[in-house]
Parts: sequence; structure tokens; C-alpha cells
Amino acid sequence: MPVAELGSRVKPESPCADAYHEAMENGQEHQAIVSIGYEQRNIDEFVGLLVTAGVETLVDVRLNAISRKKGFSKTALSGALATAGIAYRHERDLGNPKDNRDPFRQGSPEARNRYRQHLSNGASTALNQVAELASQTRVALLCFERDHTKCHRSCITEEAQSINPTLAVVTI
Repeated sequence: MPVAELGSRVKPESPCADAYHEAMENGQEHQAIVSIGYEQRNIDEFVGLLVTAGVETLVDVRLNAISRKKGFSKTALSGALATAGIAYRHERDLGNPKDNRDPFRQGSPEARNRYRQHLSNGASTALNQVAELASQTRVALLCFERDHTKCHRSCITEEAQSINPTLAVVTI
């Protein structure tokens, strides 16, 4: 669903509202990547946020699409998203290597640089596909961390914006 069709459904107090209105003022119906983590969220709240943001495709950027948190493993998540009319796609190549996660969360510049190297080496095809998809449909990137700056999603969105400078980033 194009973002323009969501106008009356975006609540002023929603974490998506400012980004939604900014995208509309700039004529960017699809030109945005939503960055969302499921930390401290249940599946209903999570899917509700995606619907409010007008997300049409969720790209799971976890290395392994599994979770101990109910509703967030690949099969259950894709089912909940399908019920809401949101497509699911797992891009394993965009996952942050396990040994790089804790240093990344702690703000290590070396961990950030290591992940950027990963994007330019083995994950460039997946990154380019996500940037292209985001120019055609409203895309959300999913990982665990709620704080965008402590997650590798921040690097993915920065690199996607370098590929397509018209992409806005919406963090929820």
C-alpha cells in the first residue's frame, strides 16, 4: 500500500508520524527504509508499527532468522506479517557476524568498520537488491536491537542511502 493511502491511519503520537509526513511533503511515497528492532516489543505491537508505517516488505537482516522471543522466528514472523499483508524476505548475507555483534552494540568503531567491509565484500549483491526494492516499495529492515544506532541496520541504511540518495530512513 502506498504511504499516501495511510494518511488518516498515521496517528500524530505514532513514532512514524513525523517521518511519514516528511516523506509525503517530499513526494517520497516509497522512497524510505524503515529500521525496526523487536527488542522489548511483542509481535502484535511490532506488526502494528509496520502497518502504521506503510511497510509492504520486511527484510530480515539477522544472520539466523530465529528467536527465543515468541513470534519472531522466521516461520511465525512471516505468518504474522502475511496476515497483515506484508511480504517477508530473509537476507542472511546482510547479517552481522556473531563475533562482531557485542563490539558493535558497544559502539566499537572497529566493529562498525568490520561490518562495512562485510557489506562491500560478500553482501554487496543483497545490499543493492534492498536499495532497489526500497525505491519501489516501502521496506523495513528487521533485527533485534531497538536502538538503530547500536545495530548493524544503521550501516545498511547508510550504505543504501549512498546507493540511492533519495532514500529516507525512518527509525521506529
